Amino acid sequence: MVTIKDVAREAGVSVATISRVLNDNGYVGSDTRKKVMEAIAKLNYSPNEVARSLYKRESRLIGLLLPDITNPFFPQLARGVEDELSRSGFRLLLGNSDENVQKELDYIQTFVQNNVVGIISATNHVDYKIYDALKLPLVLLDRTSEDYPAVYSDGREGGRLAARTLIEKGAKRITLVKGPAHVKPAQDRFQGAIEELSQADIDFSVLSSTSYSFEEAQGWAEELFEKFSDTDGVIASNDIVGIAIIHEALKLGKKIPEDLQIIGYDDIPQSSLCYPTLSTIRQPAYEMGRQAAQLLIKMVKKEQGIEHTIQMPVELVERNTTRKE
Repeated sequence: MVTIKDVAREAGVSVATISRVLNDNGYVGSDTRKKVMEAIAKLNYSPNEVARSLYKRESRLIGLLLPDITNPFFPQLARGVEDELSRSGFRLLLGNSDENVQKELDYIQTFVQNNVVGIISATNHVDYKIYDALKLPLVLLDRTSEDYPAVYSDGREGGRLAARTLIEKGAKRITLVKGPAHVKPAQDRFQGAIEELSQADIDFSVLSSTSYSFEEAQGWAEELFEKFSDTDGVIASNDIVGIAIIHEALKLGKKIPEDLQIIGYDDIPQSSLCYPTLSTIRQPAYEMGRQAAQLLIKMVKKEQGIEHTIQMPVELVERNTTRKE
């Protein structure tokens, strides 16, 4: 591995001079700077960000915690975060907690040990007070709290929009798949849908689920049709569950959307690739990630007048699991 000493030797300057060039700190003549940059390029030297942060007692590292990297929604959030951080000269450390509190604590410790200057968290354990001891800027992403700045979408409106759409398209026996109780956005969607369904002259039922995982989605779909075989409209807890319901309905010989209409939630890429393509409520995941990164950078820079919460709109994306007008 090429070290800073190797670069100094190649450029014929001191290690301190190399550090001044890398950190843009202190005067370095233009000829000397050119020699240093040429040596860096020749040796393909990549400065150690952690070592640099310790040297300057600051860093350009940001920690991002996700609850489940296998859910396609969260990589979209992460890409938005990463692109915005990169554009602003920051680097990303990523942690996947698998909804496990201990893993989340371990990643937080890793972030602190690597001298991050801020954290973005999309996990579900903020109410456990595990972030209270941190003296670091924290932004919640796709989560909300009265204690921390947050970027999230309007889940309640998303639930209302899904319910309203099925009602307007003639569904009479709607099943609402309620997302995990410990995930606040899932409960916001549920409450919004209940508000709309309660005001309509239709029958509706609720199926509670405990996760969004691929592994369990098929089980929720099978349970739905075992309990509510005559349902003609489903509001899925997310797109993963919605796609599983499509598969199970087709296995049972149901015609979509003639016999059964389905609306998912998130608009993950797979929603437009399954058959039939899934109508869904779109969250602007990439833009949410960008906004969270922008907000955290402002906090790191201690800018004034920073928004505490940013709520982003949702929209209906109509595909082939709902009837055309």
